[in-house]
Amino acid sequence: MTSSKKPSENSTKNDNLYAIAETSGQQFWFEVDKYYDIDRLNAKEKDKITIDKILLIKDKDNISIGKPYIKNAKIELEVVSHKRDKKIIVYKMRPKKKTRRKMGHRQELTRVMVKSISINKSSSKSTSKVEVTNKSTSSNS
Repeated sequence: MTSSKKPSENSTKNDNLYAIAETSGQQFWFEVDKYYDIDRLNAKEKDKITIDKILLIKDKDNISIGKPYIKNAKIELEVVSHKRDKKIIVYKMRPKKKTRRKMGHRQELTRVMVKSISINKSSSKSTSKVEVTNKSTSSNS
């Protein structure tokens, strides 16, 4: 039996466009039409949010890496819902002291859907200027 592997449309679609961005103190790998749970944002449901702290964007042929961020790049997000994460139990105990403390924590989250990832090339060509300063050595006397 011979098996022919054809790349599915989903796998080639996922390879086309993604971005790594920084939000709420973490770095996320964002892809279009996927949802993510990030820390609670002060926004209502169906609101549009843009993230401009983009570290890396990869499209079909190009990879853009920022220093530290890419200029003129943005990710459009839409708030789907607000929710709470599962409970984490924190238990502290000092042995032989009869001291015990049990606490729980539920993180407040916002579920967002990625609508678009874009990088706008600026119309005016920006040339990088490198300034060379001549350092005079006065210690050669």
